[in-house]
Amino acid sequence: MADTCRENPMKGMNLPEMSFTTFIYSLSSSAMVALGEAPDPGTGKTEFQPHLARHTIDVLAMLQDKFEKGLDDTERKLLCDLLYNLRMSYVNKAGE
Repeated sequence: MADTCRENPMKGMNLPEMSFTTFIYSLSSSAMVALGEAPDPGTGKTEFQPHLARHTIDVLAMLQDKFEKGLDDTERKLLCDLLYNLRMSYVNKAGE
């Protein structure tokens, strides 16, 4: 996939390491907050938000499915294009 995507313009910036494990734990933590099992770090409140919880759980399930089955060519191109455009927008706005 890296060969088909454009160069990452954010490469070399001092950003925190993002790994798949970190990402999965982040989504899991978000689901726990939405389930009311953990306080919201921004407000300190514990609140059950069923729609947000369901959405986050569905995202984790979709990731599991995609990693088991793989992306098709259309999904791969879409992901590459979206990441490139988002990274370029970030670099332009951040001035780096």
